[in-house]
Amino acid sequence: MTIEKLLKQHNLLKEFIHQDKWTYKLPVEDQRITDLSYDSRYVSTNTLFFCKGLEFKEKYLDNAIQEGLEIYISENPYDVEAKLGIIVTDIRKAMAILSMAFYDYPQNKLTLIGYTGTKGKTTAAYFLKHMLDANNHKKIAMLSTMNSTLDGKTFFKSNLTTPESLDLYRMMAEAVSYNMTHFIMEVSSQAYKLDRVYQLMFDIGIFMNISPDHISPIEHPTFDDYYYCKRQLLDHSKRFILNLDTVNVDLLLEEAQERHIPTLTYSRHSHEADYWWEVVEGKSNKFVVDSQNDLLDICGEYELKLMGDFNKDNALASLMASALAGNKKTVAFEGLSNATVPGRMEQLIQKNGSVVYVDYAHNLLSLTSLLEFARQERPDGKLITVIGSPGDKSISRREDFGGVLSQLTDCVILTADDPGHEKPEDIAQDISRYITNTHVTQLFEMDREKAICLALEMANPEDTVILAGKGRDLYQKVNGVDTPYIGDVTIAEKYINNM
Repeated sequence: MTIEKLLKQHNLLKEFIHQDKWTYKLPVEDQRITDLSYDSRYVSTNTLFFCKGLEFKEKYLDNAIQEGLEIYISENPYDVEAKLGIIVTDIRKAMAILSMAFYDYPQNKLTLIGYTGTKGKTTAAYFLKHMLDANNHKKIAMLSTMNSTLDGKTFFKSNLTTPESLDLYRMMAEAVSYNMTHFIMEVSSQAYKLDRVYQLMFDIGIFMNISPDHISPIEHPTFDDYYYCKRQLLDHSKRFILNLDTVNVDLLLEEAQERHIPTLTYSRHSHEADYWWEVVEGKSNKFVVDSQNDLLDICGEYELKLMGDFNKDNALASLMASALAGNKKTVAFEGLSNATVPGRMEQLIQKNGSVVYVDYAHNLLSLTSLLEFARQERPDGKLITVIGSPGDKSISRREDFGGVLSQLTDCVILTADDPGHEKPEDIAQDISRYITNTHVTQLFEMDREKAICLALEMANPEDTVILAGKGRDLYQKVNGVDTPYIGDVTIAEKYINNM
């Protein structure tokens, strides 16, 4: 199907511009498009160039035309010497529609599984990949916040939780070329806010949880907007898995019923859910899945390498997704029991016996769960937390962190965590402002490696150290640049080994 037909079919076309004339029909002969791009540095004569983004400037288009570009697509006409301008009502929707067509609808050649939620997406995605890998010879592609793979075994760092639509469909097409059978991905609220997954249908969608996050002038102005974007996954899933413990869950249940979307629920406690889990007494790494009517054949006892009740929530959601994707219970058990997640609940023991947990916890819900777990595990010792907060976004997290730290930690060392274009000292002071408990010791060290070593040095045998936010991430975002960083785990291991 041609660009003209696709844009008209989706009511996205405004007009074509050719030789200063505006037309509603394509005024030139069809031209073969061999590349798509939204970066003016990467264009050729046969590239379709998308003029997108709040920071887009006409000079970018001029530079591309100087390099031989002939066709651009934009929400606004530009006074440039292009062969053809395609003017649309919504550039992001147009990019999504044209990208999926250009890459020959790769999503239809894969079992597509999407996770959304404020916390746990990455862990749950890894759990599911391990379970499906056990039966599919590692033919499982995955896009995650931490690491992504298109061939099932080679991993790379993702820039965005959910890539731009053009990149997403290119990646899906690459996964198809590697003969992948399934494609697991995290679906962020921004993915729906910015139409990165516009009109993409998931075979299985999983809604894990929700709490205020990403609330800022440049992300979501309100929690209502954040929740609305998150729940768009429901309307774009053929089958849906929902955490019954979710805030305002009745809203999602009513919407699923009205839209006739087959939905299964799970819970930590409620027997009103289709599935729930319970603890195994004396075995913190084991749990039992139960149900009134085990339609998926997943009930039984399971084992995890990762500790914490929140990881049992993640595991149950992924067990259900595994079954819906056709996996057998015995295979799922094997995959789940061997599942590890880089930078998630990694435990180290110092030579004096103090315990160190390294976790990617980076929002209100995940930090609360992590600190509550640590406090419960070792109630007699002090809790020492190393943490920062990202710059340029998610401003509301700073107040959230201050509140949680006031309640659950004894000492906090405030440090840098992807400060972006802000000064890490300013971010640390923002968090500190909301730590109202005067019994919490506050220290400031903007060199993250020094902050971690300070925490480890302070810890007595009965104490617990929490390194929150970075995990095994090998970069710090500083002034728009990914600056190499060796990762919290490596720093801690190096310190412990050199003691």
